[in-house]
Amino acid sequence: MSHSSPKKIVVTGGLGFIGSHTVVELQQQGFEVIIIDDLSNSSKEVLNGIFAITHQSPTFAEIDLKDKKAVAAFFSNHSDIAGIIHFAAYKAVGESVEKPLEYYDNNLGGLINILLEAEKLNNTLPFIFSSSCTVYGQADALPITEDAPIKKANSPYGNTKQIGEEILFDVAQKKDFINVISLRYFNPIGAHPSLEIGELPIGKPQNLVPFITQTAAGLHEKLTIFGDDYPTTDGTCVRDYIHVVDLSKAHVVALQRLLNKKQTSNYEVFNLGTGTGSSVLEVVQSFERTSGHSLAYEIGPRRTGDVVAAYADTSKANNELGWKTEKTLDQAVDSAWKWEQKIRGV
Repeated sequence: MSHSSPKKIVVTGGLGFIGSHTVVELQQQGFEVIIIDDLSNSSKEVLNGIFAITHQSPTFAEIDLKDKKAVAAFFSNHSDIAGIIHFAAYKAVGESVEKPLEYYDNNLGGLINILLEAEKLNNTLPFIFSSSCTVYGQADALPITEDAPIKKANSPYGNTKQIGEEILFDVAQKKDFINVISLRYFNPIGAHPSLEIGELPIGKPQNLVPFITQTAAGLHEKLTIFGDDYPTTDGTCVRDYIHVVDLSKAHVVALQRLLNKKQTSNYEVFNLGTGTGSSVLEVVQSFERTSGHSLAYEIGPRRTGDVVAAYADTSKANNELGWKTEKTLDQAVDSAWKWEQKIRGV
C-alpha cells in the first residue's frame, strides 16, 4: 500500500445522540470508526442511519463497559487504535438522583475500565471526554470561561462528569498513555440535515427542544415552562443551544489537535457552545417561526436545580482549537422539528 491506512478511532456510546453525529463526522474526515455501545439507551437502527449518510459501516461492538472481561477482550483485539472518544454514560439528571449508585457504577466504572485497558497498549492515545457545562453550576459571571470555578454538582449525574474530569486529570498528569481533552458541552439540539440520525429520547424528554417537538407532534398536550420570574430579559431561563452537527465537528478538531501534538498540556478543557444565550420563550418563538405552528404552553413553578442562565465564552475554542459554530438557533430548531416529523410520521 502506498498510502497509510485510515486511523482507527473508538467511539463509546457511538449510537447515542451526540455519538452518532460524531461517528458521521469522523468517517467524513477519513477515520475508521469502531463503536462500543451497550444499547441501554440507543438502537442498532442508528447504524443504518450512519451508513445512509456516509456509505461506510462502522465496526460495532455491543459491550457493557462495566464488564471488565469484555473491555479487556475488546482492547486486545483492537490494539492498533489511534484514539478514543468517550460518550458512553447514563445521562438523565432526575433519574440519577433516584439511582445514584447505578450512575456512579456505570459512568465512572466504565471510564476506569477503559483507562485500565488503554494503559496496557503501550501507546500515547488521544482521549476526548464528553463533559458538561453542569460542572459550573450557577456561574458567578457570564459568559462562562473555562477558568470559572467548578461548583458542587446538583445531581449525581453532574457529579460523574466532575469526577470523570478529575480522574482523567490525575491520570494524564502521572501517566503518559493518554492525552486528554475534556469538552464541556452547553445544550446540544437538532439533527443531521439528512434526517437519517437525530435525538431519540427514551420516555418523557427532560430537555426543552425534544419536548417542544413532541408536543407539536401531538405526544403531549402542552409544554410547561418552569418559571417566568427569573432575572432574565423575559423571566424564563437562559441556555446556550448548540446544533449537534457543530458540536460533533468540534470532537474531530479536538482529536486532530492531539494526533498532531498541538496540545499545550496533557489535559485541556474547552467550552463548546455558540456564545449566545437564548431564553425558553425565545426557543418557543424560534420553533413557531420556523415551523409555522403555534405551540400550546403554560407557565409552571420553577423546577428545583435549574440555574438561571448559562452560556459559553467560546473564545478559547475559537482561538486555540480553531473551531466555531456555524448553524443558527433557527436552523437547529428547524432540524429538530423535521426529524420529529420524520420519526413520528406527521
